Amino acid sequence: MERIICLLIGHVFGLFQTAYFYGKAHGIDIRQHGSGNAGTTNALRVLGTKAGLIVLAGDCLKCIAAVVITRLLFGESHPDTIYLLCLYAGAGAVLGHNYPFYMGFKGGKGIAATAGLILSFHPYFIIMGVAVFFGIFFSTHLVSLGSLLVYLGFVIEMVVCGQNGVFAGMSQSHLNEMYILSFLLAALAYWKHRENIVRLLQGNERRTYLFRKNKVDVEEPGDKKE
Repeated sequence: MERIICLLIGHVFGLFQTAYFYGKAHGIDIRQHGSGNAGTTNALRVLGTKAGLIVLAGDCLKCIAAVVITRLLFGESHPDTIYLLCLYAGAGAVLGHNYPFYMGFKGGKGIAATAGLILSFHPYFIIMGVAVFFGIFFSTHLVSLGSLLVYLGFVIEMVVCGQNGVFAGMSQSHLNEMYILSFLLAALAYWKHRENIVRLLQGNERRTYLFRKNKVDVEEPGDKKE
């Protein structure tokens, strides 16, 4: 029951589509511009750096809020499984972000929401996530590559930390459940990025810059609206 409650908490927060509402406040439907994706990267390209940072913050915070509430609700009563429950809350936020019912189940790709999960899950994960993403982004300016490698690192670190006693008090069965859930989240991220993966392999993935003009007004060749 606790798992379902945490999923629902995360899902409710995840339904807040920052890019969509920010775009509407500025007179556009973000889904009709650029790649058509309701996420941070498309907001950055279509509306500029300020918009991208606001959307990133909003999508991170909604997952952080879900994790914080989960800790407040279950931290004392379920100390041995609180990391698992927080992961369920994060998963709910990602699912709500990716598949909002009021947008025809077509939201973002869940990376900014996942960033919120990483920032609120455990300090070790913050170091990994920040180092991997920004290291890749500032060296290649490929958001998709950085995002995919962060997820790969997330799964690996989850297993390494779990098997080395970082999540003290958790049984092996609960650890295994965390590993499976982490893998499923990563698999979903790779599925949502399948078009990006093809372009990365072909060498024609679009590069994104924080302090250069990224604005686009039409759908990019090869972009699939998700």
